[in-house]
Amino acid sequence: MSIDPSSIPNFGGQQEPQPQGGPAGPVVPDQDLVKQLLDQMELKYVVDDEGDLAAPWEEFRTYFMFRGEGDQAVYSVRTFYDRPHKIDDKVALLESIDDWNRRTLWPKVYTHTHDDGTVRLIGEAQLLIGAGVNIELFVSSTVSWVRAAIEFDKWLVEQLGLESAVNDADEKPEDGADGADGAEGNN
Repeated sequence: MSIDPSSIPNFGGQQEPQPQGGPAGPVVPDQDLVKQLLDQMELKYVVDDEGDLAAPWEEFRTYFMFRGEGDQAVYSVRTFYDRPHKIDDKVALLESIDDWNRRTLWPKVYTHTHDDGTVRLIGEAQLLIGAGVNIELFVSSTVSWVRAAIEFDKWLVEQLGLESAVNDADEKPEDGADGADGAEGNN
């Protein structure tokens, strides 16, 4: 089974190509198909110690997992956002992600409180695949879920006013630079 390159939506904001051809019947996706899709999307990925496929970004990582067997098999795209939040900020965080969850279809986002008291976010979307799925549905869902995971991170930064924290972190490497170099990079 292979993916038609024209079925891969681009991330440039232009009109997405329409799928061409493909198998007549449903397919049962597997990790090799997801790897092929990520290659065509030009996204880097790794396979972790548990055998799950992950695409890392700077502030989060997205896993492409297959669970269950037979008709109960599920394809799950789960994003772990690495930015730690304080337990004192959890109420505001929950209000923000509740708003996101009401407004969007995916990823559905929830919190996880670690033993050390930090709160992190997890986004998730799932698709039953045991009976097979249309390849175009699988491709468009995966691409949409990846895009939504990226958009959620941007949205959260905006909602919680984290832009200054992001900008401060971006400026730290320039602390030792002379004024001209730092000024040019801030336009």
